[in-house]
Amino acid sequence: MSIASGPTLSGPTLSGPALSVLDLVPVRTGQTSAQAVAASLDLVARADVLGLRRYWFAEHHNMPAVASTTPPVLAAAAAARTSRIRVGSGGVMLPNHSPLVVAEQFAALEALAPGRIDLGIGRAPGSDPVITQLLRMSGTTSDVERFPDHVRDIARLVDPEGATVQFTSGGTYDIHATPAATTAPEIWLLGSSDYSAQLAAAQGLPYVFANHFSGTGLERALALYRDQYRPSPRHPEPRTFLTANAVAAPARDEAEARALPQLRSMARLRTNKPLQPLETVEQAQAAPMDAMADSIMQSMRAKWFVGTGDEVAASLRDFAATWGVDEVMISPIAGAYEGEPMDASPGRVQTLELLAGALG
Repeated sequence: MSIASGPTLSGPTLSGPALSVLDLVPVRTGQTSAQAVAASLDLVARADVLGLRRYWFAEHHNMPAVASTTPPVLAAAAAARTSRIRVGSGGVMLPNHSPLVVAEQFAALEALAPGRIDLGIGRAPGSDPVITQLLRMSGTTSDVERFPDHVRDIARLVDPEGATVQFTSGGTYDIHATPAATTAPEIWLLGSSDYSAQLAAAQGLPYVFANHFSGTGLERALALYRDQYRPSPRHPEPRTFLTANAVAAPARDEAEARALPQLRSMARLRTNKPLQPLETVEQAQAAPMDAMADSIMQSMRAKWFVGTGDEVAASLRDFAATWGVDEVMISPIAGAYEGEPMDASPGRVQTLELLAGALG
């Protein structure tokens, strides 16, 4: 089993990291959006029972294998299904949305589940240029340059004290994302480059490196974030965790088989082939990929955590200790066999159960 390698950075020595989940709400062959969402809500309910720390929904658009288009809606449904686990976005792609709308959505979520809401914010569009323009309506570069200001605006708007607009004429105007808040969602900056790491450090915000799809630049991003961190009232110390793709099964062969549909889907994405719903394990095994796609799959697989529950848990412990974090957020990318229920994800549930048990 391979894991991302790197030097040990400053941080705690861990016997086992806390476990969290990143969900793209995968859609497989023959599955409807309703069934895919039902499967994810079943998964978040199980994660809550298992004692996982948080559960985030990603924002992606117009992709046949991904139904997580609206993190706030999905987070609301997840909050209603759970009682303890933190829920939120991983993340909201801020350039697609008005800062006030994002602030209002997550202030409402915080009122729905006080103390359990995370607002993860990203700068990428989460789709292709056509969808990006449709989302923003004023062009594909709309407001991207103002990203740092918009992050700061959201933090003020969701704060119980609200924000104040200062007019050039000298007057002021008070704004609250919700009328009488007593708590606020926790804001995280997400990214896979130096930019987000440095911005999170400058604004005194928690930061997550998107290791599950990038895997390069991790050491530099964490070093920049930790070295340049400016303490803030809510976060006097830098705070970070990492994401990773993971599949656990009772036997290693089953884990490898369940990882194959997602590996093939990512290879199609990176070789500009038409996207499609996730294959079943049997479909993936029956159709070999070309040499370029196979090379990409092997490179990605080397950075994923795939094996038995004990094997993956041991690698996650090493991964967390290497990078000095106390939490790992896995994207449970286990595929489905033909005949498994359409409104459930047995492979993903199995991954969470095995890892939660092995990590204690």
